Order: sequence, then C-alpha cells, then structure tokens
Amino acid sequence: MNLHNPLTDLPAANQLPTPAPAEAPGTPAQQAFREAVAQVEGLRQRLRDLQQEQAEARRRYWQQVGPAAQEVVRARQALFAPLEEALLLGYFSRLEEQQITALLVGNARALQNRFGEDAAEILRKYAPRRRADEDDNAPDEDAPAPAPEPFDPTLPPHEQAAAAARARRKTKQQKAEEAAAAQTRTQEQLLLSNTKTLYRQLARTHHPDLTQDEAIREQRTQLMQRITEAYETNDLYTLLQLLSESAPAAATDETLLLRYTQALHQQQLELKTQLNELKFGDNGFSGTTGKKREQEIRQLKRHLRAEAEYLHHVHRLIQDPSGLREVLRELAAEGHDTV
Repeated sequence: MNLHNPLTDLPAANQLPTPAPAEAPGTPAQQAFREAVAQVEGLRQRLRDLQQEQAEARRRYWQQVGPAAQEVVRARQALFAPLEEALLLGYFSRLEEQQITALLVGNARALQNRFGEDAAEILRKYAPRRRADEDDNAPDEDAPAPAPEPFDPTLPPHEQAAAAARARRKTKQQKAEEAAAAQTRTQEQLLLSNTKTLYRQLARTHHPDLTQDEAIREQRTQLMQRITEAYETNDLYTLLQLLSESAPAAATDETLLLRYTQALHQQQLELKTQLNELKFGDNGFSGTTGKKREQEIRQLKRHLRAEAEYLHHVHRLIQDPSGLREVLRELAAEGHDTV
C-alpha cells in the first residue's frame, strides 16, 4: 500500500519556484527619483568604507615614513636662518646673492610642494613675482568670493598645509569657475537638505485628514508619525525614502521630484569623483598593496635618510661664508639652483 506522507513527498523549499519581484509602482519620475536615492546611498556607503580603509593605510604609512620625513623638514627649515644672515653680510657678490636667494626660494618650495609645510613668508620675501601673476591674483569686485577649499580634518597637518598651498596658487579664472560651481552645489545641497520642504510635500500626500476611509486614515496616521519623527530628528534620508515611495499628487509635485532627482544625480557625480580621488589621487593609498607597498616604503625611507644627512652636511658648511661660497659653486657646476 502506498500512503501519502506530506513531510517527505513535498518538494524541498529550495526547489519551489520563486515569483519574480514586481516592479516598483509609481510614475517614471518617481521611479527615477527612487533609483537616484538608492544610488546616492550606495555611493555614500562605498565612500565611507573606502575612507576608513585608507585612513588605516595612511596611519600605517605615516607611522613608518613620518619620522624620516619630519627629519628632512627640520633639516630644510634649519637652512633658512644662515642663508638669510648671509645676505646681510655684504661678503658675497651680486651674482652670489642671487644664487643665495634662489637657494632660499627653492628650499621653501621643496618644503611646501613636497611636504606641505607653510613656507609662504620666505616666498613672499624672496620669490620673484611677475605682473601677470599679480593681476591674476588680484581680487575681482564683480566675481563672487570663492569658497575656501574644505580640508579633511583626518589628514596629517602637512597634507592639509599642502592643500592650502594649492589653493593659494590658483588663478583668478580658476577661482571664479570654482566659485560658480560651488554656488550651484550649494543650491542643490540646500534643496536636498531642506527637510521642511520634504515634510510639507509628504504631509500633503499622506495627512490622515485628507481621507474619509477609516482604514486608510489609520495607516496614514502611523505613516505621519514616521514622517514627523524623521523631520524632528532632521533625518533627510528617511524623508527622501518616504518621498520616493509616494506617488505625486499633482504636476507641481512631479516637478519637485524632477528637481530632487537632478540634484541627486549631481551628488552622484561628486561622490564618484571623491571615490576616484581617494583611489587614484596623489594622496590615495589604493594603488599598491602588500609587498610592493612595503618595498616602496623602504626605498622612500632610504632616500629620506640620505637627503637628511646631505642637508645636515650643507647646514654645517654654510655656517661659514667660505663654505657657503663652495656650496654655491658646486650647485652651479651641477646645474642646480637649490639643494
């Protein structure tokens, strides 16, 4: 006799067909907005993960390289005082004084460009300035004031100083273009951060008083509690998610969704740019890993130690005018104007 056993005769759960997920309801504008919200949140999470990863890599990197780099910085900074004193002695010829000035400027630029140290005072005193540079850097009354470049507070001080130095070297046209772009970004960010506008939009759609159906009224009451809590805690992402789930009730609402979608698309581009800069920029730490990174660090430390030793040797020589003259001759013979 064959008896039916439901425990053994039914197919396994992993063999049952799974229904295809239904498409999200809503207008095309609403679907585009929902997708933009999800993409922005995904990019933000990727950026947070990469920032944490690189912060740890940066910490390990400077833990190994930092002491040697700081020794080079101290050795270069020590050259300024004897070189400036030499210009006051009246001992050197005019050509040699020009060489000393070039040595001061070159040393300051090395500190600024390679190590991010602030050497603006030396450059203001000794670096030659062309009239065109002065015109480029002159303030333009008609141009809006450029927003200061935001510095990542987690970066080492020398990297923040390097970013500040790059900002100072920007031309007037670059500053004007960046100011216009910053103004556009500010307007978009204001739109995205305006929780009051989002709250009003959602309240117009989901307020319980707008329906006579008791079941729908109860659902809307619970939903309005979520909306109000998100608004009171300034939870922008929850408000955006709730807005993406609600269908526009009027043409004006559809237009507002399109504006939000456009702002979110711009935010996606900015987040992708930040990701690329972290991965492939000058200060990125994702280019190499493992043994290759360790080899690069060992080689860099050897170069920095050798540079520090040479700078200490130069510092001893330039304490005496005759020794400084000898250094100038050696640099000129090798075709260099700085160490």
